[in-house]
Amino acid sequence: MAEILDSFKQTKCKQLIKKSTRIDLTPMVDLGFLLITFFVFTTTISTTKAMAMVSPKESTTVNDEICESCVITLLPAGNNMLFYYEGSDKNGVFKTTSYNAEGLRALLINKKMRVAQLHREAILIIKPGAASTFKNLINIIDESNICMYKRYYLDKANGSDEIKLKQ
Repeated sequence: MAEILDSFKQTKCKQLIKKSTRIDLTPMVDLGFLLITFFVFTTTISTTKAMAMVSPKESTTVNDEICESCVITLLPAGNNMLFYYEGSDKNGVFKTTSYNAEGLRALLINKKMRVAQLHREAILIIKPGAASTFKNLINIIDESNICMYKRYYLDKANGSDEIKLKQ
C-alpha cells in the first residue's frame, strides 16, 4: 500500500510546518507484471490453428488405382445442399444428405465400415460446385478428419455433376 511518511520540520517560528510525503510504488510494479503476463497468455491462447493440406503441383497428375466400390463422391451445392454418389458418376445415383452428424458423419462412417470389410481403404472425392460455399468445404474436410479418412481428393465438378447441381 502507499506509505506516507510524515516528517515535521519546525523552525523557530511556529507558523511554518512542512510535511514531506513518499509514495511506495512497489504494488504498481506488481500490477504491471500481472497485466503483461495476462496479455501474453491471452494472445498465445487466441492463435488460430490451421490444418495442413498438401496440394500437388500443376503439372502433376494423379494416377492412383482406385476401386469403384471404395469411392464416395461429395458434391456440395448452394443453399447448404450436399449431394453424393458412390462409385463412378456413370452408374452413380445422386442422393442428398445434410452436413450434421446424423447426415454426413453417419454416411462417411458407414462407407468406411463397408469398405473395411473388403480389406480396402475408403476414398473420398470432393467436387464443390460453383454455388457452394467455403464453409461447406471446410465442414466436409473436418468431418473426413473426424471419420479418419486418410485419402481425400479435391476435384472440379465435371459436366454430369454440374447438370445435377443446377437442378
